[in-house]
Parts: sequence; C-alpha cells; structure tokens
Amino acid sequence: MAKDEKAASGGEPCDALARRSANHVALSPISFLRRAAKAYPDRLATVYNGRRTTWAETDRRARRLASALSKHGVRTGDSVAIMAANTPELYEAHFGVPMSGAVLCALNIRLDADTIAYILAHSGAKVVLCDREFSPTMAAVLGKIAAEILVVDIIDPAVGGEPLGAIDYEALLAEGDPDFVASGPDDEWDAITLNYTSGTTGRPKGVVYHHRGAYLNAIGNIIDWNMGERPIYLWTLPMFHCNGWCFPWSVAAKAGTNICLRKVSADAIYAALVEHGVDHLCGAPIVLRIMLDATEQERRGFSRSCKIMTAGAPPPATVLLQMQAYGFDVTHAYGLTETYGPSVLCAWREEWDVLDPQEQASKRARQGLNYVVLEDVMVADPLSGDAVPKDGATMGEIFFRGNVVMKGYLNDDPATEKAFEGGWFRSGDLAVAHPDGYIQIKDRAKDIIISGGENISSIEIEDVIYRHPAVVGVAVVAMPDEKWGETPTAYVELASEAGPAIAEEIMAICRAGLASFKCPRQVIFTTLPRTSTGKIQKRLLRDLARASVRLPS
Repeated sequence: MAKDEKAASGGEPCDALARRSANHVALSPISFLRRAAKAYPDRLATVYNGRRTTWAETDRRARRLASALSKHGVRTGDSVAIMAANTPELYEAHFGVPMSGAVLCALNIRLDADTIAYILAHSGAKVVLCDREFSPTMAAVLGKIAAEILVVDIIDPAVGGEPLGAIDYEALLAEGDPDFVASGPDDEWDAITLNYTSGTTGRPKGVVYHHRGAYLNAIGNIIDWNMGERPIYLWTLPMFHCNGWCFPWSVAAKAGTNICLRKVSADAIYAALVEHGVDHLCGAPIVLRIMLDATEQERRGFSRSCKIMTAGAPPPATVLLQMQAYGFDVTHAYGLTETYGPSVLCAWREEWDVLDPQEQASKRARQGLNYVVLEDVMVADPLSGDAVPKDGATMGEIFFRGNVVMKGYLNDDPATEKAFEGGWFRSGDLAVAHPDGYIQIKDRAKDIIISGGENISSIEIEDVIYRHPAVVGVAVVAMPDEKWGETPTAYVELASEAGPAIAEEIMAICRAGLASFKCPRQVIFTTLPRTSTGKIQKRLLRDLARASVRLPS
C-alpha cells in the first residue's frame, strides 16, 4: 500500500503495534510481595507464636530463600518440596521458591511415607524443606527414594523432632542475598506450583499451576469475596491444599496480616478472633463444625465481624444457618485442585436479605457463579457437551474454561487429554443449573445412586440428615438391591453423647423432607473414613455396602 493510501485508510491497524517490555510483563503473584514491601514495609505480614514479621522482612527472607536455593544448584523449572504446617516458613516459600525460578511442591502433611516418596520421585524434587514435627514420616520417606535430595530442617521451638538435614532453614536463609533480584518468570505460562490430588482412587496426580493463573485467582479471591482493606486472615485452611486456595498471594496483594496456626482447634480459632481481630478465614465444612461444637469455655465473644469462605464439600444448610446465627458471614465457594482451588462462588444478592433464615441458608448452599477471573463454567451433558436446561432439575457435569484452569497433569498426557476433551475441563462433578444461572452440585459422577431408573443425589439426602442435631457426619452410598438395582444407605457419625436410638428420628426427618424413593433404606452408625484432607472416603463405604449384600446370580 502506498504511503498516501495508508494515510487515507487510517494507517496501520491497531494489532500492528509491537509488544514491548514497557507495556507487557508476565503476570506473577511474586509482584504482590514486592509491592507490599514497598508500600507498607512496617505492616505486619505474619504473626506466629509471638513471632511478628513485617512485609519488608518477609520480602527480604523470601529473597534470601531464592538466592540460597540458586546457590545450591536449583534451576528454573526444578521442583522444591516443603512439608510444613501453617507457619511463616511455608508462607515465605510461596514467594521465595518461585523467585528462584523453581516450582513449589507443598506436601500434604497427613500423607503416608509411601505416597510422599512417590510424590518426591514423580516431581523430581531437588530440595525438601521439612518441619521437624514431621521428621518421623520424612525419615521413612528418605529411606524409600534413591535420588539425591537436599534436606533442610525447619526448626520450631513449639514442637520436637529429630534433625534430618545437613542444614536448617535459618542457616539456609543466612547463605542468601536479601537483595537477590527476582524479576519474575520470562513467560507467565511457566509453572509456579505443583499440587497433588488426594489419590483416593490410585496414585495422586501432579496438577501444574502457572504464574498467570495464580496471579488471577488471587485477584479473584479479593474481588469475588469482597475482601476489605488490610484483611487479618487466619490460616485454618492448610496452605498445602491448592496453595491455600491462592490466599497466600491474595493477602500479600492486600498487604494484610497472616495469622499462622499450626493446629486447628476451636480454642485457637476463637482466641485469634479476639486477640488478633481476625476478620477472614477459610476452610472445609469440618472447620465450621469445629467452631459450632466449641464449648462455652472455648467460645469467646468478639467485636469484629468475620467472613468465612467454605468449600471442599457442599456444606449442609443447617450448618450455614447455625453459623449465621453466631454472627459469621459464610460464603460458599467451589472448585478443584485443577482450578486453583475455589473459582466458583455463591455471589450474594441484596434481594435475598429479606428471605427467612432457612431460605437464605438454602441459597448459600448453592455453588453459584464463576469467579470474575474464570471465563466460564457450565453444567452440560457429559456425552454431547451441550448445556443442560436451567431448570434446577436436569443433572449434568460441571465444565470449566478459563485462565484459572491447570496447565495439565505432570507426566500424564493421557489423563490431561481426557480432562480437556471437547475444549473444556471436565470436573467429574454432577450438578443442576437454576433459572438464575447459579449451579448446585448434586453428586460426584461415581456417587450418584440409580434406583429403579431414577437418579438420586446422595448430597440431597445427606443435607436432610444433617438437620438432626446429633449428626456430625454422614455419607450416603448405593446399596445393591435385587429389585431396584440400587437403594440409598446412610452411614452416619454421631456426636459422642448420642446413641443409636436416634435412627428412627433420622428416618422420620428423611420421610418428611424427601420423596419416598430417595429415603435411605437403612441408617448405619459408624466412624466415617476420611482422606488426609478430611474428605469422607465414599469409595470405602461403597465397597463395604457391596460386601454386605449378596445378590442371586
């Protein structure tokens, strides 16, 4: 095109402008710490057992960690594992490890030695930072792996444990440079963390997060949960679980304060509410249960309102109702390890304020809408991939698409391809879509009960059974039945003071709240088996149910 023709047509198209270092920088949550240290250097970043660390100090310690790891041969893309409780060291690692270019692999402290050994081998970890509380498990792990690995002891006066490494964490930091330059990743698609699934049906899968997704979901937490200025956040959620749902980075972005908590108990939670003015905390429904079951001595009055985000399993409406009565503002969220933790949230609408408490609790129990940083979520037919009607009744699988979906599974191309089949991430969770667009989980695909051709949601039955005040846990699974194919059976865990005489009361609640074909045929009292992350292991209960019934051949 001639020069005068270009001028007549308006010149070069907008997309012809070049991308430059001045106007395009790879997104990374590392930048949140850098800003917090500059803007609020003297604000408290972490508080733990009398230790108080400012944002400037946290930044220097993270840089020292990055520098020291580099000096020990850690290179870009290498895996650095850490086995620690919710202490400042694990918080610092969420910045220091990626500052070095390495990938953080936070280990589930409840796993057995065989599983941890598999994870260290599968991830190719070059370094493992280990809190001495977990020395016995880690000692067994080190006896099972052949690869050479640098072991660093995290020493906490609050706990014992034998030394395993040639160096401890503070000595490692002393080797590092507090002015270490960490400019962030070259490409925001670079891996930042590696999280392993619970592995309840086989070997755990390694879920890889990228810097872009971690940055965005941290921002999503702030926006969709309406986190206020300078939040005071209590670590009741394990930081090893989906990187604490990205909240280590969210709190840094807001330059809030992290109240670190080694052990979760009712006494510790209420003490933190009073002594530190905690106004945000997260956790699975079991954390809500711990708070509700607090004794009068443990429960203490607190003046500030406290927001709670719960996810991990659909919370019973009765639990949400009770939490509301105690003055907690509970928000229900939903997500998976593969979606950086919660990425769907039950956004509250002002018009619901006039509803009675029971109706409000029912609204809060829904999983809701996609985070602002998640492109889309839909409930679709798992075979056709077409969205189901928004009628609150037609079940389909939950599909995700967007920047807060994992890169994929480490060293497992077949599983990655299957998960992304059709251009969406397939969750394996079954749900309905309501007329207002809010989704509500009904079951895992493998947990649905098909009785006489009717699909029965185990979660729906469980929610009704939770209405009995003596019930602290319930799992409904399919029991083989000669006539119906399957029927629901409820395994129920009771409060210690309750007895099996309440079985008929539970059945009466079910008959009043459910269609007759959905009512469990029997109620079995037991201690429910749980995974290392606290989820009820329905697979074991299904096996138990099948073993208890012999159908004619």
